[in-house]
Amino acid sequence: MLEAPAITTTSKGLHPGLTRRQISMMGLGGAIGAGLFVGSGQAISIAGPAVLVSYLVAGTIVILVMSMLAEMVAARPSSGAFSSFAQRAMGRSAGSAVGWLYWLQLVVVIAAEATGAAGIIAGWTPGIPAWAWVLVFVVALTAVNLFGVNNYGRFEFWFAAIKVFAIIAFLVVGACAILGLIPGLPATGTGNLIDHGGFAPHGITGIAAAVLIVVFAFGGTEVVAIAAAESDDPVRNIRRIVREVMVRILIFYIGSIFVIVTVLPWNAPEVIDGPFSAVLATLRVPGVELVMSAIVVIALLSAMNANIYGASRMVYSLSERGLAPLAATRTSEKGVPYLAVLASVAFGFVTVGLNWAFPEVVLGALLNVVGSTVIVIWTATAVAQLILRSRADREGERLPVRMPGFPWLSWACLALLGGVVALAMIDATARTQLLLTVGLTIVLLGIARLTRPLSRPGVPSSAAR
Repeated sequence: MLEAPAITTTSKGLHPGLTRRQISMMGLGGAIGAGLFVGSGQAISIAGPAVLVSYLVAGTIVILVMSMLAEMVAARPSSGAFSSFAQRAMGRSAGSAVGWLYWLQLVVVIAAEATGAAGIIAGWTPGIPAWAWVLVFVVALTAVNLFGVNNYGRFEFWFAAIKVFAIIAFLVVGACAILGLIPGLPATGTGNLIDHGGFAPHGITGIAAAVLIVVFAFGGTEVVAIAAAESDDPVRNIRRIVREVMVRILIFYIGSIFVIVTVLPWNAPEVIDGPFSAVLATLRVPGVELVMSAIVVIALLSAMNANIYGASRMVYSLSERGLAPLAATRTSEKGVPYLAVLASVAFGFVTVGLNWAFPEVVLGALLNVVGSTVIVIWTATAVAQLILRSRADREGERLPVRMPGFPWLSWACLALLGGVVALAMIDATARTQLLLTVGLTIVLLGIARLTRPLSRPGVPSSAAR
């Protein structure tokens, strides 16, 4: 039986306890969520089979951002990751704004994921309301995150593994359907890729509009940069972790979408509602609705678990750098920043009450609040890498991992991100979210500039800068 972690009143620091395999699965778990299992249907309805191009463009951005993070993490592992790198490259205000923006995003996402999972489970248990399930999920995953990073790593490994196994099974079944290897069902072939208005029925406009949706689905991969600081060998592990995560995400995402648009007509009504369920129902897989609902719940809870971890480590890092209340650096005997964990899930407990009072509107409201933070964070990461790599080369610093193609690929990443921003400004809903996110970032920058860094007793404030 697990024992409650002993609480200390001073900071003892984080304890390295995550293995390479666990961090790799965390990256997959953070990215393979409801955005793939459910949200991909909307992207397909906009671009048709050419949504594959949209996924390739978004995947290229992810590969470049992850390569940049690998270079910076290997040089200086930090639980603050991109926030720490932004601070080193652009100053204290930038590091503070990026860190707090990321934390605020995850706080809302944690509540949204708990609400989404509770809504599905409540449909199976009519006698138990959704708000009760939100409470169960928040309490359970808070406990997981308080019982040591090694226990968290094992839990998240198997959480993410279930999703990975589900996608692998989907890819195998889909390939068999395409090739005609399923008894009693004719081969679907590849006709659906061109038979319903062509490969790109809505042209370049549809592809571009789908990119906007797909980019946000890839959010969550950056958690590996945070987790690397608590791995047994950050410098050696980060290169392999990033490579594994990038390759597997591209295979799983693009492979799954290829199966969907090949097995089914892209404009089939059931695709937008649930593309994975639609494919499995067409192939007469028994119990498909229950199976897919269970997988979506697991996907949401896995991402929620990873986000509690990421949020707590970010606020811990902000505290270490004098950018958050110093109490957030306090850790248990097992090296868990318990106050940072509790602060990160506090809004989740507030959401319990919101689900009790306003059960019909909470999820939609939370999703609208999240906005376009991933674009700001990835852009800050790219700018920080350009500055820090140029500085290292100028000073003759030897970097353990070097991103190939510098600086051209770094500039290419910024150009692609700029294109996503331009697309967002064309779409009314995306434009509103992006402008709100930019406005929040400016406010956070202003607050950072107007406040002095905090410091621990006996440590000069300059050390926090």
